[in-house]
Amino acid sequence: MSSTVNTNSLNANSSNAAPVSASDARAISPGRRVLFSLVADADPGTLPRVLEYVAKRGLVPLALHSRLSGDMLDIAMEIGDLPQAETDHVGRCLGQIPMVARVTVTELAAEVAAAERFAELVAAE
Repeated sequence: MSSTVNTNSLNANSSNAAPVSASDARAISPGRRVLFSLVADADPGTLPRVLEYVAKRGLVPLALHSRLSGDMLDIAMEIGDLPQAETDHVGRCLGQIPMVARVTVTELAAEVAAAERFAELVAAE
């Protein structure tokens, strides 16, 4: 037994709606910049898992820096336009990654350049 489905009517309905990405649908806080500083195990899966929480929200980091220190990885990731509630949520999610030992969230002043902040991280070593 066979059946036929008219795909023209299905496609006509779905083509009228514009696709909505995560970045189109989310609230933003223009000009707000947040730095997530993490200390994690030096594991090949650490960075992809950290970036997963940012990518699935349709975000691209303004800056990302990682440095291997012995058997630990120091990661600094700056995200822009992130509302406080979403910042808190991302921070909690990052802290639940098994290889992450510590997460620190810092709101950056508008005049502080990302390069200056990451220079501090590098100089601390």
